[in-house]
Amino acid sequence: MASVHMRTRGRKQPSSAAADNSPTHIAGNQSGTSKRYSVELRVNGEVHALELDPRTTLLDALREHLHLTGSKKGCDQGQCGACTVLVNGQRINSCLTLAVMHEGDAITTVEGLGTPDRMHPMQAAFVDHDGFQCGYCTPGQICSAVAMLNEIAASIPSHVTADLAAPIVLSETEIRERMSGNICRCAAYPNIIEAIHTVAGGRP
Repeated sequence: MASVHMRTRGRKQPSSAAADNSPTHIAGNQSGTSKRYSVELRVNGEVHALELDPRTTLLDALREHLHLTGSKKGCDQGQCGACTVLVNGQRINSCLTLAVMHEGDAITTVEGLGTPDRMHPMQAAFVDHDGFQCGYCTPGQICSAVAMLNEIAASIPSHVTADLAAPIVLSETEIRERMSGNICRCAAYPNIIEAIHTVAGGRP
């Protein structure tokens, strides 16, 4: 398993350019600390108009304002991956980015991947392979796994990809490296790897 400092590798991080383009319209008291910004977030295909403190993280906007509690607040420092969501198809740690920076982006949480009655293949594989224990990290693990397979399909190499010119082989080493930003305190890693292999078509 890669070291802790690599946990945000490959994930979209806040950029100054994005911040420069961030919203929006100031509302309310502009002289005090209660300043709010109007922002529209497109989450799981639905547009939500919010009035947010500009310091509100995307994670808090999802959980506290939209009540989408699938994304979990673990370490709140980008260390554990429990808050992983997809933004325009790329995985990010939602605790490390501000909600106002994502107006116009397509945000997908674990709730947007599937439902209990109609699960995403990765969700179903996690169930079939018992890829969770307490389940706290599971939404982040699933979002990260979905994006990880897309990265491989797009031939995006990782730190352990040996041959940059050859098609990427979905080895256990590749999976462990690419999933190293998602920590499971219950250590269900073997089951998670089996689930990912199943979705990728590598194992039954």
